[in-house]
This record gives sequence, C-alpha cells and structure tokens, in this order.
Amino acid sequence: MVQFTEFIQKNLHLYQFRNTIPLSTAAAANFTRGELATALRKNPYMVNVILGGYDKDVGASLYYIDYIATLHKIDKGAFGYGSYFCLSLMDKLYRPDMTVEEAVDLVDKCIKEIRLRLVVAPQNFVIKIVDKDGAREYARRELVGDSAPAEAAATVAA
Repeated sequence: MVQFTEFIQKNLHLYQFRNTIPLSTAAAANFTRGELATALRKNPYMVNVILGGYDKDVGASLYYIDYIATLHKIDKGAFGYGSYFCLSLMDKLYRPDMTVEEAVDLVDKCIKEIRLRLVVAPQNFVIKIVDKDGAREYARRELVGDSAPAEAAATVAA
C-alpha cells in the first residue's frame, strides 16, 4: 500500500513539474485507476483507495478505487471489514451540508461501532480533513489501556 501510494504521489508531482499544471482530483483518480489496471495484468497490487481532493472550480471530490481498478465517484465511503458498520451509519446519518463538527461526530460514531462490533478492530484512528486549505490531520482517537471499550463491557455484562 505504501509503495503504491508513494508511486502515485511521485508521478503526480512529476506531471506537475513537467507541465507546470497540477492534475485535478478527477484526473488524479483516473491516473490512479489506470495504474492499478495496468498492474492488474502484470503484478497486481492488493490496494483499495479512497482518494479525496479539492479543486477551485469543482469543489470537494471523493473517489473510491478498488483493487481491480474500478473507479466510482462517491459522497461517502469506507472499505474493509469495518465498512459494513460504517456505511450503514453513513447511509442513515450523512448529509451533504454537514459541518466539520457534525462530520467528525459521525466518524466518532463509526469508530465506536467498529470498536464495539469488529473482533479484530484497530484501536487507534486518525481523522484527517481535506478541504480548500489542503489535507491535514484533525484528531486522533486512541484507546487508552488494555481493557475493552466501556460499551463492549456493558454489552457483555447485559
């Protein structure tokens, strides 16, 4: 995953260096899809990608690219085992006009659900924001201590 993302990042920078124009988010997503499609016939990467970006003329964009190079423009997304829980919450609670605080609250609900229901759940999460000001880390959600989350303990006790 790291090798593939670094390859894409460096090639996007090379394109900008050669042409003095950065690629749009849609163009970067299509380039990424093309590279995955090419690798699929040689030595496939087992990588799923959620690519987000902000273009001045288009606004925010989000794309989902799976390991067999299928590209979809989406409003919300997740992948992996935890996605079964997150996508159902997002379908119910996501709105296009959400504030950052509301979106982070939705992400926190997804994290809580993953920790509660997924047997092999990761315990540490990083929340990042991509907007007109660029990409940045917003917050970290780390589980402190070796005990199970309080919600899981309460569910087991009940």
